[in-house]
Amino acid sequence: MQLSVFSVVDAYPPGPEYSARHRYSEVLSLAEAAERSGLSTVWVAEHHFLPTGLCPSPPVLLAAIGARTRRVRLGSLVSVLPFHAPIEIAEQYALLDHLVGGRLNLGVGSGYIPAEFSGFGIDPREKRERFDRALDTILAAFRGEEVRTERTLSTPVRLNVVPRQQPHPPIWVAAQRREALPHIARKGLSLALIPYATVGDLSELAAEIREYRAALPSGADATVSAAVHVYAGPSPDRARLAFQRYLDSRLANQSTFFQQKVEAHPDSASAESLEEHGLALLGGLNQVEEGAQALSDAGVDELLGIFDFGGLSLSDSVGSIRRLATRVH
Repeated sequence: MQLSVFSVVDAYPPGPEYSARHRYSEVLSLAEAAERSGLSTVWVAEHHFLPTGLCPSPPVLLAAIGARTRRVRLGSLVSVLPFHAPIEIAEQYALLDHLVGGRLNLGVGSGYIPAEFSGFGIDPREKRERFDRALDTILAAFRGEEVRTERTLSTPVRLNVVPRQQPHPPIWVAAQRREALPHIARKGLSLALIPYATVGDLSELAAEIREYRAALPSGADATVSAAVHVYAGPSPDRARLAFQRYLDSRLANQSTFFQQKVEAHPDSASAESLEEHGLALLGGLNQVEEGAQALSDAGVDELLGIFDFGGLSLSDSVGSIRRLATRVH
């Protein structure tokens, strides 16, 4: 199983007194630690209007990371397609793939936070249709084909810069609804999951992964990545407090799927409960290594370690990366 870094770039404590510049500096340091430790990929999330995610433009942050690294791959998790014109997404990520030397992984999704849909004036009921249409357009544009979009209906356009990786960079689709898994699989695309927000335990996660793989076309080169909060070190209680702060912030911002899970199973709001069910890895190195192996046994190909969360210190986050890198990948 590969080990990667995934940063949501959440701010703690939230509010105008928090320095966004400091948070970005932390993410750059995490990326440098991932590079030195031989990790697979550095992923960053896209969020808008809320302090629980301070990266509204992954291509900008990934370009900065790319300038400080040479080997580690760089990914968006995700580019929220309903919020943007697909031709602009295609242009931005094609350019980014060149700037980082063909190291781009492109994760895409349809969004799940009501405040973001409201801020962009988009009806959430339209997100699936908008996502499917945008993804088809982006992939065609990456291949160098002429495309029409809502902004170019009268005149088809063709990218003047296509990605360095052809026919396109590797694509992941983030899914939080089980019924979406066969749809993603039939496209032959890789899958990104957020288990703490959607499943009850590792057996349910394994069942979802089996369902996805059963629907893949024969010979498809697709993988499963799972985002899990990780702390491997001598002070797990400090990490548990940070994880609880993170969970509380998700509920406060009405993170749709996590909120629905908590409404059905109130104990899911507890950091302790999620850790007990294998959906967070917080403890000593041996304990975390065992948890990572359980995720691998469930079918996970890439552990997307959320090492920086809920105000956990940079030294704690980097220390976890360094310790775990010697044992997991």
